[in-house]
Amino acid sequence: MPHKNHTKVVTRFAPSPTGYMHIGGARTALYAYLFARKYNGTFILRIEDTDKSREVKGAIQHIQDSLQWLGTEWDYGPDKPGPFGSCIQSLRLESYKKYALKLVAKGLAYPDPYTEEEVEVFRVKAETEKRPFLFRNHRPKTFDTWDGTKPLRLKVPEIKRYEWQDAVRGTLTAGEEMLDDIILIKADGYPTYNFAHIIDDLEMGVTHVMRGEEFISSTPKFLSIYDALEIAYPVFATLPPIMGPDGKKKLSKRDGAKDLMDYAKDGYLPEAMRNFLALIGWNPGGNEEIFGSNDSDHTLIEKFSLDKIQRSGGAFNEEKLCWMNREYLIKQPLDFKYTYLKEALPETIFALPQYSDERLLKLVPVIFERIQNKIAIRDAANAREYDFAFTIQSYKTDLLKWKNDDTVAAAVPRLKQLVKLLEKADFSSPDSIKKALWSYAEETGKGEVLWPLRVALSGVERSPDPFSIAFILGKDETISRILTACDKIIG
Repeated sequence: MPHKNHTKVVTRFAPSPTGYMHIGGARTALYAYLFARKYNGTFILRIEDTDKSREVKGAIQHIQDSLQWLGTEWDYGPDKPGPFGSCIQSLRLESYKKYALKLVAKGLAYPDPYTEEEVEVFRVKAETEKRPFLFRNHRPKTFDTWDGTKPLRLKVPEIKRYEWQDAVRGTLTAGEEMLDDIILIKADGYPTYNFAHIIDDLEMGVTHVMRGEEFISSTPKFLSIYDALEIAYPVFATLPPIMGPDGKKKLSKRDGAKDLMDYAKDGYLPEAMRNFLALIGWNPGGNEEIFGSNDSDHTLIEKFSLDKIQRSGGAFNEEKLCWMNREYLIKQPLDFKYTYLKEALPETIFALPQYSDERLLKLVPVIFERIQNKIAIRDAANAREYDFAFTIQSYKTDLLKWKNDDTVAAAVPRLKQLVKLLEKADFSSPDSIKKALWSYAEETGKGEVLWPLRVALSGVERSPDPFSIAFILGKDETISRILTACDKIIG
């Protein structure tokens, strides 16, 4: 809920455009989005691009594409300036200079008088004496006027032990050793992260800051800047780390972590990914794991709360993601599944001699009984598991022999009887085909009838049930393949 000092919730996701969209960043964005929406607040996408040396071309657009796919639409962002101006830090330099000059006027900021070489000497001396290097121990007694050509440093207003409240972790504290005269504005005119994000949060009215635990140790530095500017702290919410599959270390590329859009390319649905990410470190209580079908966004918004975020890390379990994606896939309409399937299949399928869109459409229910994503579809297609629908497979005659028969020839009269039944059968569904054959199969023996039928239609040892295959092939092709099997046996 809104903090007592705020009337409206404002959250932000503030990535640097330095590469791919990590799963951890995507979850931070999701939590900030859900919390803002729950309280009819504002969600801001801010680009922190003040370190130009690390910026990757196209990364800003990639961030936007990733969040749009995830369904976390922002109210203000790189493409939507707010009443506070741009959401891109490199276009907000005047704002940082304005607040920097306020600190200079208060005597709480000063130009760094030393060269990089001189600072390095201080640092080496501290290491030699086995003590932490603190710039404040070398603070000059008098300050020059800051003209923008030298780095601007904070003069820490008070060296003290800080204690603050975190919405997830409770009371946190850190000592004097964490405070130093940090750089606020670099010599190139760009602010440091330590300064810029505080000014942006202030001007954008951010009320709740969601971030990873790696920022806990830096918080006293941030608080000293808030105090120097005499501004109220936002609500901090430290999110638990996303751990690798073994739960012992943070998820990394080595553990198989991918760019968020790679999951999109692999056929994971955004609603499944939202559902999955939300539950890594947040538990609404109860045993519910799937939040609706296509309305997971609304359900998650309704249920989400900061007090249900866990302190300990949650493991990234890709098996669970696959299961969850399948749960969402099977609820999709037929036309969606058809398009999804067609996008996933390799070109070799469309080149098969009997390929048709009609047969592919009939194949959809069979495929979606088992697959979890597009990778599974491609793997199965490359293993030729779907070829039966579009070509007559080459197989050895012995494969038609049921295990209880003495010879494969025993299958011939049964197959011919099946042809007679199928000529009169209703081919409108697998069930109607089954209805036409089932009594005969029960009387004669299910294995004796259905095994050679399935092999005759598919040409492989493992395949879908023969009724589904017959429905996909249609009456003429089904009967043709059965008669071909009889000819193979008779020779």
